[in-house]
Amino acid sequence: MSPALTFLSGLLALILFCWYVATDSLRRKRLVGTILTLVILAISFQSIYPYKEKIRLGLDLQGGTSFLLRLVKVEGQTVDARVLEQAVEVIRKRIDKFGVSEPVITPQGSDRILVQIPGMDAEKINEAREQLQKVAKLELRLVHPQSRELVPLIESGQARLPHGYSIEVEKDRNPEGKEVHLERLLVRSKADIEGSDVKGGYPFADHSGWGVGLQFTPKGGELFGKLTAAHIGDRFAIMLDGEVQSAPVIQGAIYGGTASITGRFTEAQARTLASVLENPLAVPVKIEEERSASSTLGAEAIRSGVLAGIGGFAAVLVFVMIYYKMAGLIAMIGLMVNIVVLLGVMAMFNFVLTLPGIAGIILTIGLAVDANVLIFERLREELATGKSFTAAIQSAYSKAFSVIFDANVTTLIMAGILFWQATGPVKGFAVTLTVGVIASVFTAMIVGRTCFGWGTSMGLKRVSMLHLIPTGTKIDFLGKRKAWLIASTALMLAGIAAFVIRGENNFGIDFKGGDLLELEVNKDVSETRVHDSLAAAGFHDFAVQKINAGGDREYISIRSQLDTADKIQEHLTKTMPEAGFKEQKRDRVGKIVGGELAKTSLIALGLGILGILFFVSARFEVAFAIGAIVAMLHDIVVTIGMFALTGRELSLVIIGAILTIAGYSINDTIVIFDRIRESLHSGKKGTIQELMNTAINETLSRTILTSGTTFLAVASLYFFGGAVLKDFAFAMMVGIVVGTYSSIFIASTIVLWWSRHNEHKLVAELKGKGTEATVEG
Repeated sequence: MSPALTFLSGLLALILFCWYVATDSLRRKRLVGTILTLVILAISFQSIYPYKEKIRLGLDLQGGTSFLLRLVKVEGQTVDARVLEQAVEVIRKRIDKFGVSEPVITPQGSDRILVQIPGMDAEKINEAREQLQKVAKLELRLVHPQSRELVPLIESGQARLPHGYSIEVEKDRNPEGKEVHLERLLVRSKADIEGSDVKGGYPFADHSGWGVGLQFTPKGGELFGKLTAAHIGDRFAIMLDGEVQSAPVIQGAIYGGTASITGRFTEAQARTLASVLENPLAVPVKIEEERSASSTLGAEAIRSGVLAGIGGFAAVLVFVMIYYKMAGLIAMIGLMVNIVVLLGVMAMFNFVLTLPGIAGIILTIGLAVDANVLIFERLREELATGKSFTAAIQSAYSKAFSVIFDANVTTLIMAGILFWQATGPVKGFAVTLTVGVIASVFTAMIVGRTCFGWGTSMGLKRVSMLHLIPTGTKIDFLGKRKAWLIASTALMLAGIAAFVIRGENNFGIDFKGGDLLELEVNKDVSETRVHDSLAAAGFHDFAVQKINAGGDREYISIRSQLDTADKIQEHLTKTMPEAGFKEQKRDRVGKIVGGELAKTSLIALGLGILGILFFVSARFEVAFAIGAIVAMLHDIVVTIGMFALTGRELSLVIIGAILTIAGYSINDTIVIFDRIRESLHSGKKGTIQELMNTAINETLSRTILTSGTTFLAVASLYFFGGAVLKDFAFAMMVGIVVGTYSSIFIASTIVLWWSRHNEHKLVAELKGKGTEATVEG
């Protein structure tokens, strides 16, 4: 789709959406909603098809290598934006030599460069590693006076290559960015002027067009003056890393330490040549982080991710269809639209799909059902009051909107912070989660309502649903609050104790630095044998784990000290050749990066807490915000404690899961708080404890159902998503269970406690909103 057509389609969708919101006519709302849904589906399908060309895959899915480089400051040199930009260009030229397609080379922060190379063979990774860390070599070499005549003769065998010369190719890029060969030149093999004698270069424009200014050191200026005086009319080649960047003609003797190069330069060519003359990458480069995955591992990740998605979708489909029957069918229509829209948006904006991103899509399946469950449970309550089916639908959607908005905004706050602070695959998870949440709200509030509208127009007058929790249930949740608090405290203390005892073993290489090597084996090789072999060879501080990748495929995962993976792989290949070790994945994280990741994770958590505190305080009262934050922290502590108790390691992906748990916990808590607020504002008589117990009972069915459907989707990820995401799914499952528990027993208890210690304040706030609730003394 052309940009103009995309813009017009988006504008049409926006107009239809505004019309849908503004109109009060049910018939018009139904028609506009249908057209809006079809327009968005058409845009999404066009963006996706054909999917192989439109959906960009991360390196963990297509295979490849990622390097995070840092420019190291040395005495007398500075690393600023200009130096960083020049370094990016030099590295881009070096990567181009490998002939890989669509490499990603971007600056990161003030002194780092991210290099992502898809589909690189394992044999080339070592060469790439060496090339990336080389200091750039700038040289000025004279071109043979008879270069144009001699080169064809030499290449055809009619003449011999003169001693001390070599044939080099001058290259450039066309407007499309593709490399083109301009000329083959006969240049001196040794430099006439070294890069250290060049002070810098700068682009300029005058009446004749673009040019490049050249500045020399005092020594370089003297050498260049003598060179130009002796070779007027000849050419000299400006070479970087042995490649000709430009070959201007010497017009006359040039003294004074400055020169200008003119010709038919475009602005881009002038700036590129000036960048070359600045001697980029004169500062050393260090690889701070390296991650690689084979295409085989990527294919397995896609297969397991798709299988997990189908399994989760099927489980949720069966459950919702059985429980909600006809309404469940409408929910499934909305869910399918949701997934199409999600993939369409990702394709349209060139978002990269990663393995955690697939996990985000699967999690979206569970979260998308959440809004529908809220609406359907409201519909059940409205029908129970004796309203007509049409009136009950309108009322259910109207009352559900507030809680759906509040609950999803809190999830978006965490997803937004995760996107801002995260890197690599975790950023992909944040993207899919954000887009998925927005799409789920759209499909629930518009697609679902439109389907109900068409149903009523065709004679649908009622829907039947199963009922998990009988109406009028009166469980005294808050009456046993002390017992729940004691149980939660004990669980948290057990987790904290396990975490402290394990110490650094809680953290994977993402945080403490080191090497991670995953080798495929074609023989039955035990962990013990590999461990003993490495120990006997003198390796220290390493861990060996065997991973079943499904079917007959098995991997040996080895975590070791920094820069030991090569030696470990070489040793195992020599001592156990029958095992057929084949590298599938390699991660290398420096200690500086690991420390920064830990710091970034804590900052992300802190910002998430502040964001949620402000939002919940604005939408509710401060007491509710405090209760939500305490419950969220409870869930995070318990989840991390369960990781320590079960011997799992925290990684960057797991931190993403924990932040998602925080958002999900708040989502669940907000639903209960919304009903508590509604009860307090409704003018019902009774103590706050009684009204809060009533609210929890009224939302208990919804709480269990939404947690259950989300748990089903994540459980599918745990069983079918492959070894890479098993720990991620485990964290999410623990978080869902604990989050549901804390929403009922912890968050509400904190609000009740606050009401008793700040009675006059809370009562004033409630009275200011028209409630007649009383506070139990």
